[in-house]
Amino acid sequence: MPRRWIPVALVLVAAAADGVGMHGAAFYALLAAVPAAAVAALEAFGDSLEDAGARPHALLWAVVLVLTVTGAAVRAPRLAEGSVPALGRSAVVACLAIFCIQALAGLVNELRRRPY
Repeated sequence: MPRRWIPVALVLVAAAADGVGMHGAAFYALLAAVPAAAVAALEAFGDSLEDAGARPHALLWAVVLVLTVTGAAVRAPRLAEGSVPALGRSAVVACLAIFCIQALAGLVNELRRRPY
């Protein structure tokens, strides 16, 4: 479970770097997020084999993996120019949205388990 925070942190770093105009740093943070997201997706897939309720979570991690790969791939050709294609920014924003959905789903699950 602690390893799943690594891709979240790297995508947040990429978003922050884009926000201040450091597009090269954002690219490298997003590039580092690719293997971290792959590990998180595989771990979530393993959890989904044990618990059918974890399947949506594993699917969301797979989508995050696709988005990080896409975001890094579309940024690479424009790295020297210092610009970011719209798809690259959209991929980062979509990853952040998925992380928010995962956090809300986790909160709902915890609230359901908690006895009153």
